[in-house]
Amino acid sequence: MTTLIHNVILIDPEAGTETPGALVLRDGAIAERLPAAPESLERFAEVVDGGGRHLAPGIVDWGVKVSEPGERHKESFRTAGLSAAAGGVTTIVTRPDTAPAIDTPEILEFVARRAAQDSPVRVLPMAALTKGREGREMTEIAFLRDAGAVAFTDGDRVVEDTRVFGRALTYAKGLGALVVSHVQDPGLSRGAVMTSGKFASLRGLPAVSPMAERLGLERDLALAEMTGARLHADQVTTAAALPALARAKAQGLDVTAGVSVHHLTLNDFDVGDYRTFFKLVPPLRQEEDREAAVEALASGLIDVLCSMHTPQDEESKRLPFEAAAPGAVGLETLLPAALRLVHGGRIGLPQLFRALSLNPSRRLGLPTGRLVVGAPADLVLFDLHAPFVLDRWKMRSKSKNTPFDGARLQGRVRGTWVAGHRVWEG
Repeated sequence: MTTLIHNVILIDPEAGTETPGALVLRDGAIAERLPAAPESLERFAEVVDGGGRHLAPGIVDWGVKVSEPGERHKESFRTAGLSAAAGGVTTIVTRPDTAPAIDTPEILEFVARRAAQDSPVRVLPMAALTKGREGREMTEIAFLRDAGAVAFTDGDRVVEDTRVFGRALTYAKGLGALVVSHVQDPGLSRGAVMTSGKFASLRGLPAVSPMAERLGLERDLALAEMTGARLHADQVTTAAALPALARAKAQGLDVTAGVSVHHLTLNDFDVGDYRTFFKLVPPLRQEEDREAAVEALASGLIDVLCSMHTPQDEESKRLPFEAAAPGAVGLETLLPAALRLVHGGRIGLPQLFRALSLNPSRRLGLPTGRLVVGAPADLVLFDLHAPFVLDRWKMRSKSKNTPFDGARLQGRVRGTWVAGHRVWEG
């Protein structure tokens, strides 16, 4: 089927442009890019009038937790896929921190089958770096890579044994595999639920210094330099860590970094009166850290913006702040929350979609994230200025633990296409 999407503003993150135009979709790919709709529309089986809205490459959300196997009551591939489609996310890159962990080809193949059956969007799994995510013995990286793993990570668990982590990086280097690390010093950050400062002291909560992130990042970058491995730091959220990242890139190390939308749009004051929906890993940072992370994303020092979608049920959040489970869902709120930066004049739309779509695609070796002829027809149509108040009970995720409940947001998804098929109509 040939589809024409016209009367839209095309957001091209590769060229860095916003231009009026139209796209022709055929056989799951972009077949033509036009300045406007042709006079005759007879050759198109479907014609979509975008109403002057923005059309961009579909979002590649890197670091999504889908709770299969083990905790399907929190999130399934079906509900995660529906939530992603409603949020303009066309590819979800899943984490291996399930129960059991995704650390064998058999578990990985089970996950891939369930995803293919149930999810309307693309699902690419990451596998555990060490067995059971325990940091003692590395997994069979070669077999897992052959089974479809796009990267290797222990999630938010730091591989504390430097020798084990170094060996894993060396092995991954030989295979060309990508390793994703969580950059925290475990000794300093263990048990902490807030970033240290006056506000944490007033709340009487255990806190961690931002230097814990810098120490963790410095170690991992040194090992990446030693081994020559490909490394991605999943969450760089503090001003203290950014100079180390800049030095590593200037040295030519094969390293990239990401940040979650929550750390770019919220700060530690949002915890307020112990609001557990704002308990995250790493914890929300002070305002100067948030500002530094926004500047790093706009400049390209931080490469990837993601939701770090972590579903938790009501029971695990209805606890004292220190005992509550960390994490927040974000598949549906990633785009409207990120558009706060656009409306605030902090970043342009092409730069935003470079971090949301193009950079994660490039780092993972995917053909998505571009608006060129031949690229996959994974697209999101959104109304940049449409205001709404988020009601968490209307979200498609099984879990409703969003810090944006009741927040005023601006920017609604009106259509999502995966391989040329419309999977969401808003």
